[in-house]
Amino acid sequence: MVEKEISQAVIARLPRYFRYLGELKDEGVERISSQELSRIMNVTASQIRQDFNNFGGFGQQGYGYNVEFLYTEIGKILGIDKTHQLIIVGAGNLGQALANYMNFERRGFIITGIFDINPELYGKTIRGIQVRPMEEMKDFIKENNVDIAVLTIPKSAALTVSCQLVEVGIKAIWNFAHVDLQVPPQVQVENVHLSDSLMRLSYMINRFESGKK
Repeated sequence: MVEKEISQAVIARLPRYFRYLGELKDEGVERISSQELSRIMNVTASQIRQDFNNFGGFGQQGYGYNVEFLYTEIGKILGIDKTHQLIIVGAGNLGQALANYMNFERRGFIITGIFDINPELYGKTIRGIQVRPMEEMKDFIKENNVDIAVLTIPKSAALTVSCQLVEVGIKAIWNFAHVDLQVPPQVQVENVHLSDSLMRLSYMINRFESGKK
């Protein structure tokens, strides 16, 4: 049986569904219709049904969706019913901010190590995690079964570091370096270009203001 190809647009909406369903679950909501979820999320009910049908539907006609069940199933699809071990490469301001973000653990992403090339940072602890020299990174990944590496380093170093990560079998890279990485297909990469996001926001402001004139 050939596995159905899911569009990137659907995949991009899954974390948002998961977040809203988590909030509904915390509020004690037991079930919800696609129309009700549509009003909360500002996504059409038709789109919601189409998205969920990619994974089997989950709902019952006349009943809607069981919130806790749907929350659990989307979590499984996203793979966050499992625990992932992370390292952060780059202990500058962004790396430290990410290390201090406690919501990762709630989603099953456990930061186990932080690495940097600056000797002045060695031994510093960020939420109990010690900053280590880059020379220790490869052995640390092997010994701690690290799945994901977070890159918060200059783009001049990102290509070299990504090659080192591939060599030791890292499964995925969350890349904040301002360069698109070229890695083998078995290594998943999520590129996060902060300036691109700001420019999209600028475009939307400009478009809105132009429409008012």
